Amino acid sequence: QVQLVESGGGLVQPGGSLRLSCGASGNILRVNDMGWYRQAPGNQRELVASITSGGSTNYADSVKDRFTISRNYAKNTVYLQMNSLKPEDTAVYYCNADVVAAARGVYWGQGTQVTVSS
Repeated sequence: QVQLVESGGGLVQPGGSLRLSCGASGNILRVNDMGWYRQAPGNQRELVASITSGGSTNYADSVKDRFTISRNYAKNTVYLQMNSLKPEDTAVYYCNADVVAAARGVYWGQGTQVTVSS
């Protein structure tokens, strides 16, 4: 059984920063791509940033130059450093990972709320 557990969400003022973490645990053989998605009320879930097993990154245009995705390969953990936060960044943020365990599958975390408000 593979689990993704997120942490680091919360309430922050516009212009502030937050760092999200997501760790994968279980009988894992290998973790391929990892990423962060977000979903605001009334909107579809959208990709925020992703990082491959080789370290290549991809960002949504709306977060480029403000957010940075990184990972710790030894700990099967992915991070999202969010700077210069805006009210429109308010959403539930979900971690996603392509994991090879007993079988290969794509797993999701439970989500963590990020609220940007004064």
